[in-house]
Amino acid sequence: MMRAHLVTFVFGIVSFVGCGIYSPYGAQTSGAKTYSVSAFEAVTPLASATSALALTESLRDRIQKQSTLQLMSSNGQLKFEAEIVRWEVVPVNVQQNDQAASNRLTIGLHVRYENTLDDELSFDRTFSRFADYSSDQDLFSVEDQLVEDIGSQLSQDIFNASLGNW
Repeated sequence: MMRAHLVTFVFGIVSFVGCGIYSPYGAQTSGAKTYSVSAFEAVTPLASATSALALTESLRDRIQKQSTLQLMSSNGQLKFEAEIVRWEVVPVNVQQNDQAASNRLTIGLHVRYENTLDDELSFDRTFSRFADYSSDQDLFSVEDQLVEDIGSQLSQDIFNASLGNW
């Protein structure tokens, strides 16, 4: 009986140590203690500064909630920078009368992630997500909710690509 407990204990230790440095939340931090997320820049003319701020905060919140990393105003050991490079509204679900039943807002972020402790984990890539809304609604009346929904999806994608690197 004692031997079975010892084997289980050793297997657990080997599994934990063999997987690299992870936080209790599953984030691969490479031993980093801090992170920084620079304010996202809206380089596409249709994106508002308010939306850029909301998307920035969404990523900051996601990392804070799903890791043990400490947010720094700048120069974290893990650095995130991004620009909104796509902000596009297109009609979808066209009906018989050639009118769209809904519209789709697509937001694209070009993200640069720098892991100062392990450069091989750094990346420079684009993430894109969308949300649909009724064509009866004006974009400005639903924009905040759409940005929140899309921001949640984008922040999860960025988190998975940077810290969820299994």
